[in-house]
Amino acid sequence: MKAPVRARAERQEKFEVNGDPAKLDAMYARFLGRSGPKMLSDETKWLAVTHKSFDHARRGFNDRMAFLGRQIVELQTSLGLLNNVDANGYMSNSQDAYGRQPFHHPSIENVEVLNGGGKQFFLHHKQISGVAARYGLPEVVRWQPKDVHDLPGSGCDMVYAQALYAIVGALALEQGGQVANKIARERILQPVGLRTGSLEGSPAEQAISS
Repeated sequence: MKAPVRARAERQEKFEVNGDPAKLDAMYARFLGRSGPKMLSDETKWLAVTHKSFDHARRGFNDRMAFLGRQIVELQTSLGLLNNVDANGYMSNSQDAYGRQPFHHPSIENVEVLNGGGKQFFLHHKQISGVAARYGLPEVVRWQPKDVHDLPGSGCDMVYAQALYAIVGALALEQGGQVANKIARERILQPVGLRTGSLEGSPAEQAISS
């Protein structure tokens, strides 16, 4: 609910956001491909790019979709690292203080890569924000920065990364997990440098599915 007259003066300088559906569709086409604008309903397309700071969250916001999308991207990152022959550089090099040797087996050798900094590197919000910028997401995200003259200081990287995750979550809800997983691998993780390849039928994929 909104009062007809403000009791206090507006403290924040107004931040202009996109209201053009054609511009929004152009971003989805860059991110999802030529048929991207048709993969989500109109309401969902706007909701996925709406942060809770926009219009005091009166028009809905993307937190829940972003949470689902992040889980999907994190899972695909883990699977990608487990199946990446070049992932040894992300192995944890910590040594046991007492010189003890952990149990080793070929089938679980690559699991150690998940203890390193690989996931944190690929999923850092600045990395994901950089990918979002490639697709023009910053031009269509609806939010209200704390300082319109200092977007980085207002947390724009977190906002853009959240919107990208929200689109993945929206795809999972309306198009299914297979489509969302494919987009996460090909349109988010590969651009940040994780060569995931095809994970269908891989040992890690089968282990998750079983």
